Amino acid sequence: MNSKKLLSLLAGLILVTTGNAQSKNDPLPYTPGPFEPSWKSLKEGYKFPDWYRDAKFGIWAHWGPQSQAEFGDWYGRNLYIVGHKQNKYHLETFGHPSEFGFKDLCNAWKAAKFDPDALLATYKAAGAKYFVALANHHDNFDMWNSKYQPWNAVNVGPKRDIIGGWAEATAKAGLRFGVSIHASSAWTWFEVAQLSDSEGPRKGIPYDGNVTKADGVGKWWEGMDPQDLYTQYGHKISPMVLNRKEALRNPGEPPTKAYVRKYYDRVRDVVSTYKPDLVYFDDSRMPLNEFVGLRIVADIYNQNIARNSGKNEAVVNTKRLKDDQTKALVYDFEVGVPKGLLPDPWQVDACIGAWHYLKGAKYKRADQVVRALADVVSKNGNLLLSIPLRGEGTLDDQGKQVLAGVGAWLSQNGEAIYGTRPWTRFGEGPSSEADIPEIAKGGIPLYQKAPYTSKDIRFTTRGTTLYAIVMNLPADGRVTVRALASSEPAKITKVELLGFKGELRHRRTAEGLEVEMPAKPPGEIAYVLKIEGAAK
Repeated sequence: MNSKKLLSLLAGLILVTTGNAQSKNDPLPYTPGPFEPSWKSLKEGYKFPDWYRDAKFGIWAHWGPQSQAEFGDWYGRNLYIVGHKQNKYHLETFGHPSEFGFKDLCNAWKAAKFDPDALLATYKAAGAKYFVALANHHDNFDMWNSKYQPWNAVNVGPKRDIIGGWAEATAKAGLRFGVSIHASSAWTWFEVAQLSDSEGPRKGIPYDGNVTKADGVGKWWEGMDPQDLYTQYGHKISPMVLNRKEALRNPGEPPTKAYVRKYYDRVRDVVSTYKPDLVYFDDSRMPLNEFVGLRIVADIYNQNIARNSGKNEAVVNTKRLKDDQTKALVYDFEVGVPKGLLPDPWQVDACIGAWHYLKGAKYKRADQVVRALADVVSKNGNLLLSIPLRGEGTLDDQGKQVLAGVGAWLSQNGEAIYGTRPWTRFGEGPSSEADIPEIAKGGIPLYQKAPYTSKDIRFTTRGTTLYAIVMNLPADGRVTVRALASSEPAKITKVELLGFKGELRHRRTAEGLEVEMPAKPPGEIAYVLKIEGAAK
């Protein structure tokens, strides 16, 4: 080995073992490795892993102590807002939040029927290739044996390691594992817990967001400090606290260094303990701020590299990324999709019902999910679908029905989804040409309000094969793919219908590729034409 190669090798070893520019006095130390906490380092060094690009479809369990009430999302905050429907429900069901607050709901949540192995078997049968578990929500409750947050599922409520159970079951099922982390906003999200009723018989009596460890003598939570859960510590709150959007524009006291460090340590703890390949942050660009967020991402990537023999298999999802930040992280749209094909892989997270379980909610149907999945994949995206779980940890009949329907479609047509890549255009038809207004959280709605027609088609590719996913069957049984008109250079050698044996009669005209569908095509949702030679 010559001296230049030796010096190069030594430099590489130093980089991996010590990190690039990490100081011994770094206030937030991160795992050493090739990634530094800078956009430049992340963008230049990151490559989207093939497992994620091939997976296309994941399932998410957005499940925790707020599910115990079975009365919808953001229950842990809204129970403290007088007049809110969740506050009224809480008063009727559990009592006044000065006596029975969110901390008590955590204790009431036992997850008595939680069976992660059975759930993962169901998710796998539905066609999921990765699974994501809620590690903590804005409610600040950690779902694992957390070293830094005593308010966790091992100490309170279920008295078991929920994330550990999910991780083990996911590995047994042969799926990739991820966690979602939402607790960066707990500082402001829980400010309502400091309030009290402004009128009525309990006027002025503080809610339990004000209680401390000293108040717990003789209580079930004796020895624990509720301030570790509510993370208030008497800090000055926003004057607009009851209006979340206005409170963000008019914040109260900023988070303390202790709060930031505790959050940072909790993220590192769950990542190093359970080794997820995907970490989802419910934050715009970075959790808390760029100084913190960039260190978190560098840490996740370097940890993953260290345990995968130098290869980074990690995916980090965040929202509202700017410019070329999508080269460093996977852009996540909440219940939305871009209007067109994006050059970098992205993800949409969506739920078929309420994010936290809502008894009696009307769910999206399997056909809606399938068509949404086809649209997402055609635009170079992945769909992470949340299926509500009851407080006890079980699926309801509606959820099972949706999963079964999606699984049946994917078992027949998964070839057009898994491992595919986008074509030069994502689709055609009225739905691809309509001027649909964007939603508040970015993109256009995932679930189309206008019904798809037989002219609505989405495209995916594998090598030289083009898959045309026809969203609805035409009344005359004849599908026309306009993108493959005779004027196009594609050389088509064969046309088949997935799930149907035999070739289909077809011809190319100035209008497009005309395909005669069988009298009784398989399935009832969307139909996939496999067109050989068209994707050159």
